[in-house]
Amino acid sequence: MSVEVRLNQGRLTRFLRLRGGIVERRLARKTARVAGIARNEAPGRMGQFVDWHIEEGPDGLQGVITCDHPAVRFVLDGTRPHIIRPRRAKALRFEAGGQVVFAAYARHPGTRPNNFMARALRIGR
Repeated sequence: MSVEVRLNQGRLTRFLRLRGGIVERRLARKTARVAGIARNEAPGRMGQFVDWHIEEGPDGLQGVITCDHPAVRFVLDGTRPHIIRPRRAKALRFEAGGQVVFAAYARHPGTRPNNFMARALRIGR
């Protein structure tokens, strides 16, 4: 008795890459895990703005993780030292040492980059 099995590579590839197929489910699990890590690594409430989805790309399915927070570029890239001036009022108001202080401007020291998205990708591998 002999058995012959023939694999049609094109059909097999299409079968694996079907929506809802094995590959998409595994990719969705991995993408969700990395997005969860990104939520935990994000500073403050920025993690609430992290979302993920699976989309069709030029080379097949791909997992996409996004952060829609308005200040995400400043966190990822950091900022240089700069001066903060009031926009609508004549002075800035803030607390320093338990007392209310008014100032015409403030010198911000800048922030170091915090690339929590890339860090989540490294940890999630």
